[in-house]
Amino acid sequence: MSYFCDKYTIVEKTTLAAGIFSITVKCPEMAKAAEVGQFANITAEGYTLRRPISICGIDKEAGTLRFVFEVRGKGTEVISRANVGDTLDILGPLGNGFKLPQGRKIIAVGGGIGVPPLLGIAKECASDCTAVLGFRSYDRIILDKEFEKYGANVAVCTDDGTVGFNGLVTVPLENTLKNVGADLVCACGPEPMIKAVVAVCDKMNVPCQVSLEQRMGCGVGACVVCSCMTVRNGEEYYARVCKDGPVFDSKEVKFNG
Repeated sequence: MSYFCDKYTIVEKTTLAAGIFSITVKCPEMAKAAEVGQFANITAEGYTLRRPISICGIDKEAGTLRFVFEVRGKGTEVISRANVGDTLDILGPLGNGFKLPQGRKIIAVGGGIGVPPLLGIAKECASDCTAVLGFRSYDRIILDKEFEKYGANVAVCTDDGTVGFNGLVTVPLENTLKNVGADLVCACGPEPMIKAVVAVCDKMNVPCQVSLEQRMGCGVGACVVCSCMTVRNGEEYYARVCKDGPVFDSKEVKFNG
């Protein structure tokens, strides 16, 4: 696996919602190597450990990568203060992304800040993609119009019912599987949501790939901070989310509880 480490210039920055930012950097060699579902480790000035941030957009022709992230601590707050023309020290692309079958129907299920890594699926699959996106409320909704721009069919869910379906993403997911069908479901978001999505896919016998969130140190598999329990060929073993994931076949993941 090839990855790069350098300082890259920010060419675009926008605020998508309170505390959620979109930053695009010029990094031709990294963009050329990147795949949907991978991530990068970004240095927050003043902190030893880099912050893992998923890749939201890949433009190989323009040589850019886009990162959409939420401020969740002091490190991401430092990164959020960077502006156009500034540089970010980035290590990437890292990990394994989604394995997308060409010409097949795919449902992308995202929750909150788990939505950005799925946007590339809509870009690649267009009308073959249905996006089921869950948010707490109207003011937390991000990227839904961009999924539509790429041709995806979009269903928005909110916990408080302010927009779209009032309830869990599993309801429109199951309805879509029953009425339209799909060859693959890809999910990213909070673990309870992912577990519920996997349960629906297991019940309906539909393959599912999940992108896991985990605290990380090095990002390249050396420190083993991000280990999670997985199952392969009937045997349990610890996998490194940064190197063996972050995307796994759902049948390989052993969830807690």
